[in-house]
Formats: sequence, C-alpha cells, structure tokens
Amino acid sequence: MNERTLAALNKVPEVTIAFWVIKILSTTVGETVADFLAVQVGLGASITTAIMVAILATTLWCQLRASRYVPWIYWLTVVLVSIVGTQITDILTDRLEISLYASTVAFGLGLMAVFALWYASEKTVSIRTIVTKRRESFYWLAILLTFALGTAAGDLATEALGLGFTLGVFIFGAMILAFAAAYYLGANAILTFWLAYIATRPLGASLGDLLSQSRTYGGLGLGTIYTSIVFLTVIACLVAFVTLRPPVGSMKQPWRPN
Repeated sequence: MNERTLAALNKVPEVTIAFWVIKILSTTVGETVADFLAVQVGLGASITTAIMVAILATTLWCQLRASRYVPWIYWLTVVLVSIVGTQITDILTDRLEISLYASTVAFGLGLMAVFALWYASEKTVSIRTIVTKRRESFYWLAILLTFALGTAAGDLATEALGLGFTLGVFIFGAMILAFAAAYYLGANAILTFWLAYIATRPLGASLGDLLSQSRTYGGLGLGTIYTSIVFLTVIACLVAFVTLRPPVGSMKQPWRPN
C-alpha cells in the first residue's frame, strides 16, 4: 500500500499546527466542561462521567463506522475523550482518595502496556497507519489513557507539588517545544510525537484552570462557562478550516510520525 493510499484511508488527521492547537484547546475544554457539569451544574463526578461515557460511546461508534477521516466526528470524539479522561482521574482522586502519584504511575504503566500490545499486534504505533478497526481501537484506547495520565500528571505538578497554574502552563508548554525541537534535530518521530501528545493534556488542563479558576486559587477568574464557550468556538472554527482546506498531499506536514 503506497503512501498516497495510506493517507486517503487513514482515520487520523495530518499532524499540522492546526492539529496541535485543536488538541490543546480540546484538553482545556475537557477540564472546564467537566468542572462545570460536576460542580456548577451540580451533577457530581459520577453522573457527569456516566453521561459523558454514553455520549462518547455513541460518537466513538460513529468514528469507528466511518470509512475515512471526518474532521467533526474525529474532533468531537477527542473532546469527549478529554472530558471522560478528566473525570476518571477526578473520581480516583476525589472519591476513591487514590494519590496522584499512584494514579500517574498506574496510567503511565497502562499506556505503556497498550503501546506494547499495539506494537506486538501491528508492528507499528504510528498514527499514519490507522487504516483498520483494530489499529483504530488501539489508537483510541491509547488516547484515553494519555488524557487520564496527563490529567493526573498535571494535577500532580500544579496542585500536589504546588507549581501553580501559570508555572504549569510554561513548564508543559516548554516540554512540548523541547519534544518538537528533538524531532527536528533527528529524534525518533513516533516517540517524540507521543511524548508531545501526552504533554498537551497537562498543558491544556493548566491553561483551563488558569483561565477559569478564581483569583483566590491562582486563576484569572473567567469561569468555566465563558472559558468553555470561547474555546469551543475556536475549536469549531479550526475544524471548519481543516475541513475546507486543500486535500492531503497538497500541504507540507510539520510533524510526520512515521
């Protein structure tokens, strides 16, 4: 199967600047929407998680049924995975009182196990070859664990270790830039991609908390409603942009996780 055919069948978007921006914004929305539903609406973590899991299951079914990459379905699934991943970590921390250290390690080991099984089955963990349902199933399981791991690691850094939201944004943003620089200097494309992908979750969570939390807790006090609306609007505009832009092969990809 040649590269053009793989690109046409691949169920994952090109890794462009727009990809990274939408990914970071979706993680922020995952943080703010989960907090809004669980706290301000008063649904609580359990009910919020149950509702979001049901919606995610429906959207994921549509994503798996699609024969090609459909931007709005794909990115809606990412946003919902972000919300569910956030809620899983919050339930473990707030309800079951499992330490962030333990959950970070557990999710990290779980993600490594998924990658190991994925590679053993498919001989690759590249996102440029998501052309079968089995590979796509491995992909979405890995994505869910990256969100859960990123949430736990982000909360561990900004809250348990006391770094704060502002410093968290700078630290995790610098990590992503470092992984990008390593890629352009010749480091393994797949490894640097997944490391950067994981880091977008705590970056988005820190950014969401910085914008939405009250000044008392170190935020800017914009609230979860306004933060969510603004970011969802930007996501919708960017998804429309990537839907209408030139087809695969006519634009250069800045990051090619072969």
